Amino acid sequence: MIFYTDENDEDKRLDCYLSEIIPDLSRSKIQSLIKSGCVKVNNDIKKSSYILKENDKIDFEIPEQESLEIKPQNIPLDIVYEDENMLVVNKISGMLTHPTTIERENTLVNALLYKYGNELSDLNGEFRRGILHRLDRNTSGLLMIAKNNRAHEFLAGQIKNHTVTKKYRAIVKGVIKEDEFEINSPIGRNPNQPHKMMTRDDGKSSRTIVKVLERFKDATYIELTLITGRTHQIRVHMKSINHPVYNDTLYGAGRGKVKTDEQVLQSFFLRFTKPFGSEIIELQIQPDEKIEKVLKYLRS
Repeated sequence: MIFYTDENDEDKRLDCYLSEIIPDLSRSKIQSLIKSGCVKVNNDIKKSSYILKENDKIDFEIPEQESLEIKPQNIPLDIVYEDENMLVVNKISGMLTHPTTIERENTLVNALLYKYGNELSDLNGEFRRGILHRLDRNTSGLLMIAKNNRAHEFLAGQIKNHTVTKKYRAIVKGVIKEDEFEINSPIGRNPNQPHKMMTRDDGKSSRTIVKVLERFKDATYIELTLITGRTHQIRVHMKSINHPVYNDTLYGAGRGKVKTDEQVLQSFFLRFTKPFGSEIIELQIQPDEKIEKVLKYLRS
């Protein structure tokens, strides 16, 4: 199996990365396989503690008796756009983008494998077939999927060069006074809580444009445009200015009066160039159930 890391994988340990994306293998087992030379990074044998960089090539040879597969599942997909090379799906809140060590079923990849089989790119490995970018479990909205490796490279190049426009809707705590502004704060991993990110001076450059749509007594409805695409970028940036996303308990929002499955955040707009030409595709979806539910309460 071959994996290529992206900007969201930077600064992770090699063993932690592999334990996240390969179901059924414990971290200790992965460490044992790394030690025995089954894993190479950019054609070199590395230690488990190796810190990943963007575009690292990881070649992982699992012994035959331990070869793993992902189970295709007949899960309905909300397909917003499709052509011969790619598709865009509207991922529901609560669904993982791809399997993890703990959860191996009911992910977007399980659903994609049922509908498309092997007609998906494999540049990011068998466990992330077709996946170009990710959304957090409880963030809903638009995700691009590549059907073949050429399309994957074409679209990944746009993402890397920041020529894909991604816009989000969110409801955040507190009243934001400015109508429109940019947050330009580097983001890196939280050294004390590795599952979280934080703004830090030595982090990766991270930029988010915030536009106010509607203000309430103690909350604000906003539109966000990502200039970069770091892990948890919107959630971290909004926390950094003391306006965490509504119900985002991981980043300090606490539970609001309207109960939802964590953060009220939706990827609602994508603009990209269709493979392999110059046609511009723009896609936009309506606010999801969580946003409508909280807005109804706030407006009442």
